[in-house]
Formats: sequence, C-alpha cells, structure tokens
Amino acid sequence: MSKTSKQFDAIGEICREIFAKKLQDYGAAWRILRPSSLTDQIYIKANRVRSFEVKGVQQISESSRGEYIGIVNYSLIALIQLQRGFSEKIDISQEAALELYDSFLLEAKNLMEKKNHDYDEAWREMRISSFTDLILMKLFRVKQIEDNKGVTLASEGVDANYYDILNYAVFALIKTDFQEDE
Repeated sequence: MSKTSKQFDAIGEICREIFAKKLQDYGAAWRILRPSSLTDQIYIKANRVRSFEVKGVQQISESSRGEYIGIVNYSLIALIQLQRGFSEKIDISQEAALELYDSFLLEAKNLMEKKNHDYDEAWREMRISSFTDLILMKLFRVKQIEDNKGVTLASEGVDANYYDILNYAVFALIKTDFQEDE
C-alpha cells in the first residue's frame, strides 16, 4: 500500500470516529437535509477556513483541521443523501449509516488512488490554501448544477464534485497531520 493510501486511511479513521460519535449523540438527524443545504453547510466550513487563511487571525479558537474534518464528513453525508434522497424523519439505523459512510469513503479512496496515479501525486507540492480554493470552486459548481436542476451539458455531476471536495479535504488533512505543509 502506498504512503498516500495509508495516510488516507489514517485520516479516514479520524473522520469516521468523529462521525460515529456524532451519530451516537444526534442520531442521523442529517437525513432531513436537502442536497442544497449540505452544499451550503460545506460552503460555510470552507469559507471559514479561507477567512482564517486570508485574515491570518480568528476570534474563535477552532482549528482549520476541524473544519476540514467537517468537510469530509458532510461530503460523505451529501453522497449518502444523493443516493437515498432526503427524508422527513430519521429513517436509518446507526449501523446502516456507518455502512454507507464506509462504502462512500472507500469509493472516494479508490478514485483518489486512480487520480493520484495519473497526476503523479502533484497535490503534495500544493499549498493547503489551494485546496481551500479548489473546494470553494467545486462548491460554486455544485450550486450552479443545483440551480440548473441537475442538468449539465458537458460537465460531471454533483456526486463527482463531492468526491473531489472530500479528497481535497483529505489532502489538506494529510498535509496538516503529517506535517507536510507549505
């Protein structure tokens, strides 16, 4: 297994642990969220990170790391919602939610490995701030696709953008957690 795959798994475990704890605390209350609400939630987190990066100071002492973990988890929730549709109530067990989480996380990892091979790990030379910007760009794309009622002429769909957002956030976390920063 490559270094990146091992690091992806380590970050995935951290994110999953937080997801599982919140699932225990709140249940799957996120099942009521429509896709546009999830896009906006991820946007809030990414924009907050960008604000930290641009201003160089923050008034609430929470790390960008926590926001990136939230981006990973909300991206996985968005993928679950795209597959299942949103619900008017909590209609999924914790076990089923974790199974779906694991399935989509594995799919994201498989995609990352393919792209990582083709791009020859170019992301390792990128700055974390670039991941933030790319996440925001992907979110603006998703918002446009949502505004277009899911219709695209030549572009990949919403799910592909969520996978990319998730993987960019994982890359930022790898650079943070494994001290591979700028």
